[in-house]
Amino acid sequence: MSQLLGRPILPSADDTELAAEASRYISGAKHEGAELRVQVDGGELLKLPKAVSELLYHLLTEMAQGNAVTLIPVHAELTTQEAADHLNVSRPYLIKLLEEGKIPFHMVGSHRRIKFSDLDGFRRKAEDERKRLMDELASQAQDFGMGY
Repeated sequence: MSQLLGRPILPSADDTELAAEASRYISGAKHEGAELRVQVDGGELLKLPKAVSELLYHLLTEMAQGNAVTLIPVHAELTTQEAADHLNVSRPYLIKLLEEGKIPFHMVGSHRRIKFSDLDGFRRKAEDERKRLMDELASQAQDFGMGY
């Protein structure tokens, strides 16, 4: 399934400028409730779904900041290396998480595969837990008058 992922696209300096301009334009248009349409080389004018305009806005915003971008379908199945790269952890650490049952996976022959939706669920849960702990620490610091 890794064919679904494609390679991350790193924008050139020209692409970054164009993305910034397009992102600003789409941002203004989406706040006004405007429809997004595209026309390629004088061809037919196509109306895009609202969900595409939101996705395109985020894509262009990331490119405008010079960030590499890639699209991962929710139903994609990742290799352990792809999953580790997505979480920004080592592959051995990811395998430990899999073996501890913290992230569901299944075997394809002798290889582990992780659904992107499961991986993203784990990431969101971990972020929520980190936020909760930071809020708790900040509250304790205020209670003890630590000046934070």
